[in-house]
Amino acid sequence: MNRRVLAAVDDLFFASKIRAAAESLGVEYDSARSVESAVEKARAHRPDLVVADLQSQRCDPFALAESFKADAALRDVPFVGFFSHVQTELRGRALASGFDRVVARSAFVKELPAILQDCPQ
Repeated sequence: MNRRVLAAVDDLFFASKIRAAAESLGVEYDSARSVESAVEKARAHRPDLVVADLQSQRCDPFALAESFKADAALRDVPFVGFFSHVQTELRGRALASGFDRVVARSAFVKELPAILQDCPQ
């Protein structure tokens, strides 16, 4: 069974980087633009990892993590978020919401292959 990543990312640059990295590693990629869509997609095809932009305007990343953590079938799905290093309050808020790992945007693309390879199957 292939690994699967679900991305809640507005920024087209980062979305394309995640998709390209996933495809190059044989990881199935899916995206969601809202909390409801993400939960629905996750219930249909459980992801091994959720990647969220902590600055997303369309899909509230904190509500997304809280929705997953409140769902018995999804609560153990790992969450990785990325943020602008100057918005340090987002890091703490993400960790409090249930994110497992938070990475500065400046390092995210560089670390992305390792992040995707480390997601469990």
